[in-house]
Amino acid sequence: MIWKNYVFRRGPEVEDLWDQILADRKKSSRKFNLLYISGAGFDARAAIVMSKYVERVRESGCEVQNAQLLLISFSSYQMSEELKAQTRKNKSELEECFSEIGSCHSITFGRSSVGEDEVSATIGLRQVADDVLRFVDSQTDIVLDVSSLPRIAYLTVLLSLLAKLLPTCKDGSELAANGTSLQVLVGEDAALDSLISSEDPSNDLVLIPGYSEALQSEALRDLPLVWLPILGENRLAQVRKIEEVIPSDAEICPVLPYPSKNPRRGDMLLVEYDSILFARRETPLSNIMYANEAHPFQMYRQLLGAMERYRNTLKIVGGCRLVVTPLASKLMTIGSALACFEMKMISADRVSSVAIPYAEPRRYVANIDSLLASRPEISALLLTGDAYG
Repeated sequence: MIWKNYVFRRGPEVEDLWDQILADRKKSSRKFNLLYISGAGFDARAAIVMSKYVERVRESGCEVQNAQLLLISFSSYQMSEELKAQTRKNKSELEECFSEIGSCHSITFGRSSVGEDEVSATIGLRQVADDVLRFVDSQTDIVLDVSSLPRIAYLTVLLSLLAKLLPTCKDGSELAANGTSLQVLVGEDAALDSLISSEDPSNDLVLIPGYSEALQSEALRDLPLVWLPILGENRLAQVRKIEEVIPSDAEICPVLPYPSKNPRRGDMLLVEYDSILFARRETPLSNIMYANEAHPFQMYRQLLGAMERYRNTLKIVGGCRLVVTPLASKLMTIGSALACFEMKMISADRVSSVAIPYAEPRRYVANIDSLLASRPEISALLLTGDAYG
């Protein structure tokens, strides 16, 4: 297990972690060299997270050799004029905040036109990943703030960064990553996430680059398929699109958030997805998995354990295909990405393969008052760096 030991902080402990990292940088012979990646979206949580981080950098007294902000903008989503105005405001605030310590750059995420086919969309994602990796050079610290990034964007960027820093890692022995710290920040507000609706999913599924083999490889198409949808609110249309490519004989293991701030959240999700997963597919209730909505490493361990069990059990028939659909909160999605990354690393013998398909929404709907009223709890995952040396 790569992250058998891990560094995860939440709430006030996050700033203590930053202070410790910055104090170590101050003492180190390597000067502080930062790449901060964030989204220029309508969600104001990104500005809250960045302001706290920049404040800790400024007050640490750490000498900043180089600091770059990489803002990912979005061109293809349909939104109300109110959300577009909030997007412009958020971008301006992020640039102004970061200008205290470094320079700002922008790249654009999204299809150039509605209705492009799957291949074009996947190539577009790969181009975004390549654009991000061009900024990865000799940084001591890389920070990925997913607070205002759509799921498909931060999954692509996170998995690309992990592949760059840990190209052959299978057991955690390379997590030091030559002293490069990769930190993922989340302004978590599960209640707000459930109020943001992603509508009008594309007719063509998008596959995260590097995670498509289970659905696209002709050599593997006869292997049994296991589908693990990680359920969240208001994603029924997307689940329907993905369910269309899942074979009728597939094994389905829905993942529900539990424990959760709302004790009945899992029950409500079962009702929401009953028509697809249970009434039509007749998924046994014994197949349901549970993972803590606020603990990404528990999600990682639960999902990885399930995939390894299926992989080992189905070796007798030549292996299996694993399809993961992360539709839950940001922390649970990050945990599922870590599990998929590790499963890909340990599946070089081709007895299993992993795919992450996504029905990309073309329209986002959110209440501006709910966005501005959010008081997120900041979480930080330290995935590589000296802490693992």
